[in-house]
Amino acid sequence: MKSMSWNHSIQDFLEQTGSLQPTPGGGSVASLVTALGAAMTSMVGNFSQGESFEHAEEQMMAAVDQMKDLYQQCEELMQDDISSFGALVEAMKLPKETEKEQHSRRDAIHEAAVQAIEVPLRLMQACRDGSRCAYRIAKASNHNVASDLGIGAILFEAAAQAGLLTVQINLPSLHDSGMKDRYQTQASSLLLQVQENKEHILSVVHGSIN
Repeated sequence: MKSMSWNHSIQDFLEQTGSLQPTPGGGSVASLVTALGAAMTSMVGNFSQGESFEHAEEQMMAAVDQMKDLYQQCEELMQDDISSFGALVEAMKLPKETEKEQHSRRDAIHEAAVQAIEVPLRLMQACRDGSRCAYRIAKASNHNVASDLGIGAILFEAAAQAGLLTVQINLPSLHDSGMKDRYQTQASSLLLQVQENKEHILSVVHGSIN
């Protein structure tokens, strides 16, 4: 599985994503979308500093720093997604002729699936944190970049939706029903938090625009 990073060009990323190669796939795309949401939020924070925003400058600077950390985290998540998918593919290739091999393969698939689920859950947590930060700065931010803040919130939700799908497609590979339920509940809760933050942000955005 080929690695990806922010050092690759957009054209290279698009060509690889659209190719017959399995990675980068949906998880990598969701990582990039989350990073773009963070970049939008950071931009709003940067445009909400200076003389007119002295009352909120410290808050905006903190938001910018948090978003920089977040989109670097997304670069790591992109690579982790590629690695975890590769491990799952390799586990599925294990021999299954004998009963012992079948048990070993089943356990290997389960362990690989856990990682393939944990990565998008971490991404969804990043989306929650990013949208929470955007919500905190929404009312005090520069109204001239209100639409950019809203776009960032929408991107966070889109990436969280993608994360949920990635979790769900890997759940059948687990052989622990309780674990399946816990992961599904955790992912659904994270998505709900992101959606609630987005709605609050868009309410502020529409108020600024209108």
